[in-house]
Amino acid sequence: MTIPIFQVDAFAKRAFEGNPAAVCPLADWLPDVELQAIAAENNLSETAYFVGQGARIPLRWFTPRLEVNLCGHATLAAAHVLLTHCGLKRQSIVFETLSGPLTVRTDSDALVLDLPAIPTKPVDHTAVDWAALGPVRPEDVHFVRTANGADHFLMAYRTREQIAALRPDFPRMTFNAIATAPGETGSGLDFMSRYFAPMAGVNEDPVTGSAHCALTPFWVSRLGRQPLSARQISARGGTFLVRLETGRVYLTGHCVTYMQGSIAISGR
Repeated sequence: MTIPIFQVDAFAKRAFEGNPAAVCPLADWLPDVELQAIAAENNLSETAYFVGQGARIPLRWFTPRLEVNLCGHATLAAAHVLLTHCGLKRQSIVFETLSGPLTVRTDSDALVLDLPAIPTKPVDHTAVDWAALGPVRPEDVHFVRTANGADHFLMAYRTREQIAALRPDFPRMTFNAIATAPGETGSGLDFMSRYFAPMAGVNEDPVTGSAHCALTPFWVSRLGRQPLSARQISARGGTFLVRLETGRVYLTGHCVTYMQGSIAISGR
C-alpha cells in the first residue's frame, strides 16, 4: 500500500523557515493506530490527514505522540497541498475538524486561515513553577484554556531580548507556555512570540497558528488597532498578519512545498 505524502513549510515564503508539516491525502481513513504510527515515523510536530475533496473535507492532525483537536500550520499546509498538488480549484476550502469547521481562503499568493479566538485571563494563583521557563513578573502571566482543552500560560515580557534569551528547563516544566513581547521600533512588527509545549511532546514549536488564537485578541486589546504583524522568533521563524473579527482570528501566511513522495506500508 502506498500513500502520498507532502512536507510543507507553513507560514513561510521560502524553504527552511516556518513550521514543517507532513500532509497525507487519503481515499479513506486508515485505522487510528496506523495514522499515529505514520505521524511518529515522520517525527514532525504534526502530520495532517484529509479524505477526499468534498464540500467539507474531513481533516485530522497527529503529533508523534497523540491526536490533537486544533492545529493551525498543518491546516494551512493541507490547503496548500489541495490547491497546489491535488488540482482543487476553489477560492475557499472548508475543513471539518474536531474544532468544528475551519476555512482557508486564497488571497493573492497567500492563504488566510480562520480559527477560533481564545480569551486570556490573569492568573490568580502561584501554584505553577514559572522559573522553569524563565523570570517573569506574576502580573504578566495569563491563563489560556486552549480549544483542545489543554491549559497554557501566556507570559508577557517587555522586550524581544527577554524572550529570545529564554532557555526553558523542559524536564521541570509542568505546563505549556506562550512567551510574547511587543515588536521593536522600526522592525515593522507589532508583537513577537515563542511557543513551548513539553506537555504535548513538543519542547519548542517553530511556528504555531493555534497560539495566535490567544495572542491575537491579547495584542489587539493592548494595542487598540489591527491588523497586526507578528513573528514567531524560533530558530526557523515565521511571520503572520493577524486580525480579530467577531470571535474569530484570521491568520494570513504563505506555504512552500519542501518534499513530496509516497509512504510504502508493507503487508497491506
